[in-house]
Amino acid sequence: MVARAHTVAFQGVDARPVEVQCAVSPGLPAFSIVGLPDKAVSEARDRVRSALSSMAIALPSKRITINLSPADLPKEGSHFDLPIAVALLSALDIIPSDAAEGSVALGELSLDGSLVPVVGALPAAMTAAAEDRALLCPRASSAEAAWVDATQVVGAGSLGDVVRHFTGQAPLPAAAPGEVNLAPSLRDLRDVKGQERAKRALEIAAAGRHHLIMIGTPGSGKSMLAARLPGILPALTPAEALETSMIQSLCGLLDEGGISRSRPFREPHHTASMAAIVGGGKGAKPGEISLAHNGVLFMDEFPEFPRTVLETLRQPIETGEVMVARANAHVKYPCRFMLVAAANPCKCGYLTDPARACSRAPGCGEDYLGRISGPLMDRFDLRIEVPPVGFTDLDLPPSGDSSAEVAARVEAARQIQTARFRDAPGTRQNADVEGKLLEEIAAPDAEGKELLVKAAEKFGLSARAFHRILRVARTIADLEDSADIRRPHVAEALSFRISARVAH
Repeated sequence: MVARAHTVAFQGVDARPVEVQCAVSPGLPAFSIVGLPDKAVSEARDRVRSALSSMAIALPSKRITINLSPADLPKEGSHFDLPIAVALLSALDIIPSDAAEGSVALGELSLDGSLVPVVGALPAAMTAAAEDRALLCPRASSAEAAWVDATQVVGAGSLGDVVRHFTGQAPLPAAAPGEVNLAPSLRDLRDVKGQERAKRALEIAAAGRHHLIMIGTPGSGKSMLAARLPGILPALTPAEALETSMIQSLCGLLDEGGISRSRPFREPHHTASMAAIVGGGKGAKPGEISLAHNGVLFMDEFPEFPRTVLETLRQPIETGEVMVARANAHVKYPCRFMLVAAANPCKCGYLTDPARACSRAPGCGEDYLGRISGPLMDRFDLRIEVPPVGFTDLDLPPSGDSSAEVAARVEAARQIQTARFRDAPGTRQNADVEGKLLEEIAAPDAEGKELLVKAAEKFGLSARAFHRILRVARTIADLEDSADIRRPHVAEALSFRISARVAH
């Protein structure tokens, strides 16, 4: 007789169903696990044996074989401990077979039988709901899984709790979802003295999810401005929150099972490797661009990142997803993020500062910004120079609108886009628009089109640049609640695109 339990194996953000089959047959005593297990899965036999021993359950002197089906799917992680134990207990007639087969289980076992939290409970709950089964997981992982209300989620503290639950001695209650977190931003745009043009660029970028690059001398406030971007971004929609939390669940970043409604803000150091930024490593884990999904990826000291890392950003920026291809794994992750980059104008940083004349100008700046390739620079919708702020200006009163006031305008513009793209799958903000839809929603009036054509001829704009200017102009019009794109909207979009020292 073969006893069965069910669990999942993770491939990117997807959790694929896995059937755990257990056969106890006559023969020399042995405990083997087959079905492409990695080292952590193979070691499960020792953890399961010790956990059963702590419950005074002795394994029979027979041959125990665990098969993880499908056998050609790689199995990685310690979350296979609990389903292996459940299948074995079912084979020993300690728990009913129908109860074992009616749920998806995942969890790591300690030697004393207690259950250790594991990553991926949220994607596992999605798969359990699709399979019309309940989810059994460690109690510490149940709060995040309970957000999937299409299935029952049961959290157990130990293997003993699992046995008592399945045998009806002490049924476990259904888990409750964790708290919804919306961390308030303590950084206000009014803290930044001056830099009104940069603040305007941040507002436009936030409203349409446009990519932005800021170039300025050290201490001009580029990082300070970027740090205030989360304060003007709207909260994640329920669908976006679930998408983002699926990735965070795989990386173990959900705090006490709470799903955050705040948009991710990732700021990797410029020494980060390609695997850290794009994804990879053991098991092809998600990188920073995927952790920034539906949020912001801020890359300070942009030209200092390795050239290979920068060039790998080009395709994900366009497609909104990345394929992490390794010898033993091909995994696709979503990565629809807003890229905000900051850079100095040259290696020393003072190319544009007359008080500190750069001895290698202008070659220093050309060489330094030349590390950013033309095709990559072409993908930035907004390009601004951030001038230095004099120390005498620091005593001036706060200027401009607060983050709350800007956030209200951004939210209103996003609502316009939500209604506009309701019947356009895969399109959420103006930055996503392309093809015929772009022609329909971003066609400027006659004066605006004349200005844009003249600018394209004079500055030799590429087709991509032409379309990106139209998208930015559409966002500027949305911020003014204007149905038409007029000449001033096109002019402002052009002003953020064409700059002597920022543009290639």
